[in-house]
Amino acid sequence: MQIIFFHLFLLFTKITSLTTTNTLPQGSSLSVEKPTDTLISPNGVFSAGFFPVGDNAFCFSILYTKSKQSTVIWMANRDQPVNGKYSKLSLFKNGNLILTDAEKTTVWSTSTFSSTSLQLKLKNNGNLVLQTSQKINFTIIWQSFDSPTDTLLPNQPVTEKASLVSSKSEKNYSSGFYKLYFDNDNALRLLFKGSLLSSIYWPSPWRLPVDLGRSTYNVTKIASLDSFGNFISSDAFQFTSTDYPKEVFRLVKMDHDGNLRVYSFNEETNIFEVTWQAISEPCSIHGVCGANSMCTYDHVIGRTCYCLKGYKVKNSQDWSQGCEPEFKPVDLSCNRGESFGFLHLPNMELYGYDLDVTQVTSLRECQRLCLDLCEKCKGFQFKFNEVSTYNCYPKTLLLNGRDSHNIDGEVYLKLPKETLLSSKMPLKHSPLNCSIGNLSQPLNRFYEKPSKNTTLSFLAWLSFGIGVFEITIILFVWFFLFRTNKQHHNGDQIQRRLLSATGFQRFTYSELKSATKGFSKEIGRGGGGVVYKGTLHDDRVAAVKRLNEAHQGEAEFLAEISTIGMLNHMNLIDMWGYCVEGKHRLLVYEFMEHGSLAENLCSNSLDWNKRFNVAVGTAKGLAYLHEECLEWVLHCDVKPQNILLDSDFQPKVADFGLSKLLNRDERDSSVFSRIRGTRGYMAPEWVYNLRITSKVDVYSYGIVLLEMVTGKSPMEIHSLEIGGGVEHHRMVTWVMDKVKSAPTTMFWVEEIIDPKLEGKYDVSEVEILVKVGLKCVKDEMNERPSMSQIVEMLQSHRKRAPHR
Repeated sequence: MQIIFFHLFLLFTKITSLTTTNTLPQGSSLSVEKPTDTLISPNGVFSAGFFPVGDNAFCFSILYTKSKQSTVIWMANRDQPVNGKYSKLSLFKNGNLILTDAEKTTVWSTSTFSSTSLQLKLKNNGNLVLQTSQKINFTIIWQSFDSPTDTLLPNQPVTEKASLVSSKSEKNYSSGFYKLYFDNDNALRLLFKGSLLSSIYWPSPWRLPVDLGRSTYNVTKIASLDSFGNFISSDAFQFTSTDYPKEVFRLVKMDHDGNLRVYSFNEETNIFEVTWQAISEPCSIHGVCGANSMCTYDHVIGRTCYCLKGYKVKNSQDWSQGCEPEFKPVDLSCNRGESFGFLHLPNMELYGYDLDVTQVTSLRECQRLCLDLCEKCKGFQFKFNEVSTYNCYPKTLLLNGRDSHNIDGEVYLKLPKETLLSSKMPLKHSPLNCSIGNLSQPLNRFYEKPSKNTTLSFLAWLSFGIGVFEITIILFVWFFLFRTNKQHHNGDQIQRRLLSATGFQRFTYSELKSATKGFSKEIGRGGGGVVYKGTLHDDRVAAVKRLNEAHQGEAEFLAEISTIGMLNHMNLIDMWGYCVEGKHRLLVYEFMEHGSLAENLCSNSLDWNKRFNVAVGTAKGLAYLHEECLEWVLHCDVKPQNILLDSDFQPKVADFGLSKLLNRDERDSSVFSRIRGTRGYMAPEWVYNLRITSKVDVYSYGIVLLEMVTGKSPMEIHSLEIGGGVEHHRMVTWVMDKVKSAPTTMFWVEEIIDPKLEGKYDVSEVEILVKVGLKCVKDEMNERPSMSQIVEMLQSHRKRAPHR
């Protein structure tokens, strides 16, 4: 026992001898070999010291230390890490702050000189400053705020000389491919800069700054974000974060994926949450997939890349290198189309690198133009213009490709005919990896080994080590027993309440794996997971949803399940049970015999009466979620795939609680860290980073109503004859124009009604569904009705009682 207390005394003496300070005086150094050589801001929020970026690789960095994992704010030597031995940051007597490597070579320097006494200080705002030693009327010689890396802190400016450059990947902190900067015309822009090519991608490069409300006449070139979430730039660009004007710690970051984002710190969860982002379409960022490839985005699997037909990936671990041709370059020689043809790629875009833009009257004319350009033309973009002709864009390079139903144009890829006839399909949906290297960065640097310690020094360190080991074991055992007992207690308590309140059954993972025959029969995707059909041990047929994300602990997950389980409405899907084991999170629902509304609209199994019943029942279910249940619940992904039909074709809204299960930290806030929903059904609030309310569900519901009436997808393009010409619009605009321009109600009803109904419908009910749908899809959220108002409007116009 005396030995243990002796070790404790040594450890206590060692710890208390360490002093933390925010100041490095002149003539002093910080060593990479001493983890305690760290500057701490007076408020304890920031630290500055050597941060490991790889094997035997360190960067002198400023960190925000309140987050769960310390967040890197700034780096001095991001592109040249130093060795883990003998490297130092030293403030010399001549006023120069120098970072030296093991060989005593200068890696980074402030290049400052002063005849007066200086000191290096870490301020409460995260700014590292080199200043004169006077307490009053001091002079700042150098500061980190003037040379940011990829992050801006509140009130830290972006200027003509201070831009933001992304890192190469999440774990590789060296300078990446994306940059926020002031251009020569004084406008703030985002730039992709690869090894060979560069291009501006934000704001939209095809639009003039004045059309976007930007000014190019102010030469100040300065922009910054305040602590309330208001960003102001000298070019008149301005925005506010979604949590404005809440005063919290926040930062602006040029992320490695090419998007500029604002992050706000959540004091309750100790994590940063996205409260604004510059780009809502990830694939519109240039350079993400490299040359000869396409970028595609799915709200479940995220952003992915695939090679165009005839091309193969250069490096599957680095998609920024793109794809290379599998055919010989000579195959694209000029022989007037005898050896090649064109592969049609609809709803795709290749931005930039056009030889010219030519107006043509037909596709064949554009093909001939590309063939005449011989090897210069690798393919072309073909797009309908506003003067009843087409624009032909021959491409010298196949870059910045993206695949989206939101694109009106189409691509024609020029390929040798033997490649076109080949059955080999393009590589598609391969995992996106835009990093160059990773966290591991071994440095081949040599240094002399220190001389052997004396026997006394060895015994002292041995004694210290034994003491640390013993205390660690004691603390570990105590913490493990306490945490395990607490978790079991909390989990058991919640589970007992859950079973008594809802009658839920807790399944094991093996039970559900057996019920679904190894998750072999997939019946749907979306809402954060994949759904499988299964038969339970009591012969009930169930739908088993396997959630994609599993970041919650067991007690937290059960608490959310208990809330969702207590929601009870005839138009909400019934939940039978759940599974929570390790990282596995599964939900067990009743199986719906007639599948989804989307499937039934395609199969023409819904007559008009059933469609109207679905509209009313869905509205009732959403109204209950928004206004009647104990907790305010947003669905965030209302679409035909999430409206299921039982044996009597009665609708039941599914996936109504997944936003809560997957994003528990956002439950009590209208702030959402990422865009949710499905393209075509998403309200404008998601795109323009506005406050998210129940009106986003109202908008999506309105799209569903119009889709049930017309039988057309919201992303489908339709032609309208306007002023002697033809314009192309999506479903909502198309319906609006038909209603507005028709001489009578009967006229526009016949124009838009789903032909699969074969004229069997009630005109007055069609009219009310369309008018309600158009009210729901108003751009201004306050002009949309609530779901309870919608239920009242629909029920008041019903001619027959609802089918039960």
